[in-house]
Amino acid sequence: MKYNSMVTQIDELKVQIDQARPLPDTLLKQIREYYRIGFTYSSNAVEGNTLSESETKVVIENGLTIAGKPLKDHMEAVGHSEAYSHICRLAGSAKIAEQDILKLHQLFYQKIDAESAGRYRDVGVVITGTDYIPPDSKKLPHLMQKFVKNLGTWRDKLHPMEFAARAHLEFVMIHPFVDGNGRVARLLMNLVLLQQGYPVTVIPPVVRADYIEALVKKNQGDEQPFLNFISCMVYEAVKDYLRIIKKAV
Repeated sequence: MKYNSMVTQIDELKVQIDQARPLPDTLLKQIREYYRIGFTYSSNAVEGNTLSESETKVVIENGLTIAGKPLKDHMEAVGHSEAYSHICRLAGSAKIAEQDILKLHQLFYQKIDAESAGRYRDVGVVITGTDYIPPDSKKLPHLMQKFVKNLGTWRDKLHPMEFAARAHLEFVMIHPFVDGNGRVARLLMNLVLLQQGYPVTVIPPVVRADYIEALVKKNQGDEQPFLNFISCMVYEAVKDYLRIIKKAV
C-alpha cells in the first residue's frame, strides 16, 4: 500500500478513536497495562531477549524469575516496564527534552549497567548487520542537542506518524548510548505518538527482518522504506486500539 494512502487510512481511524473519547479511567488503566506487557515483550524480543510474552508478564507483574532464562533478560523486562511508565507520565506534555531521553535510558538500563545508564557513550560502537558507523562519541552532546531541537520543528511540520518515524530513525543513526539504543528509539517513537493522541505502536518480532532491512536502507540513503514500514505498524496499532475500545465501551 502506498505511503499517502496509509496515512489517509490512519487519519480516518484516528477520527473514530477521538469520537470515542474520553474513555473511562478504568478502561484507560487496563489498556495501559495491556500495552506495557505487549510493548515490553516485543521491543525486547526484537533485540534477542528470550522471554516469551507470558513470561514477560510474570516477571513484570509477579516479580518472579523464569528458570533457565538469563538474568539480563529479566532485567531488560523490568527496566523496559519502568521506562514505559515514564513515557506514560510524559504523554500529557507537548515537548520532549534531552533530559527525558536520558531518563528513558537510565530507567531501562540501570539494572543492567548502572554506570552507563542515562549517559552518552564515550567509546565507539559497531552496529551488527550493517556497515554504518555511528558518529564519534565526542560529537554526541552537540548531535543530541540538535536532535532535540529538531523534534520541536518536526512536531510543527510533519504528520504525527512521520514525526514519530523520523524521531526513531534519526535517534538510531546517532546511536548515543553504548547499548539499548533500539529500545530507547522505540520508546521515544511511542512517546511522540502518545503525545499526539495515538496509541502505542508495537513492532512484533515476526517482522524483525523487515524492520532491520528498512533501517539498513536509511544507511544507504533511502529513508522511504522505513517511513512505509512505520506507517504500516501505526496503522495496525490504530486498528487494534479501535477494536479494543469498541469491544469494551
